[in-house]
Amino acid sequence: MKVRELMTTPAIRISADESVEVAARTLAHYNIGALPVCGSDGRVCGLVTDRDLVTRCLASGKMPVHTKIRDVMTGNVVSVRPDMEAGAAAHLMGRQQVRRLPVVENGKLCGMVSLGDLANRDESSMDAADALGDICSNISAR
Repeated sequence: MKVRELMTTPAIRISADESVEVAARTLAHYNIGALPVCGSDGRVCGLVTDRDLVTRCLASGKMPVHTKIRDVMTGNVVSVRPDMEAGAAAHLMGRQQVRRLPVVENGKLCGMVSLGDLANRDESSMDAADALGDICSNISAR
């Protein structure tokens, strides 16, 4: 099974120039936990999660309305291609300690795939379980 068959499209995205407040409202509106950050050309330049908003903005006393996404996002983003095998994407999630990956084709964002997407399919559920085990074992080792 390929990532293309599991990914969510279209991917809801945000600009690095938007505020944390806009990101929080977007996450809540779409009931999602992460937003790829894209330039005007559609290329992924970062990723911001609900956890990033809390730990890098709120917990450090910054004002969400005045804080830009570029100041709280993760800049080094691991992504996958739509033609990648779902099992390989799950293993990548486990190695990289992430639960969501932007899907990029021809350099541009075309979707998102999450650990939940993998777990919901019989063909990739064991890979997702292994990835979650890798993520959890490394969290407990911190």
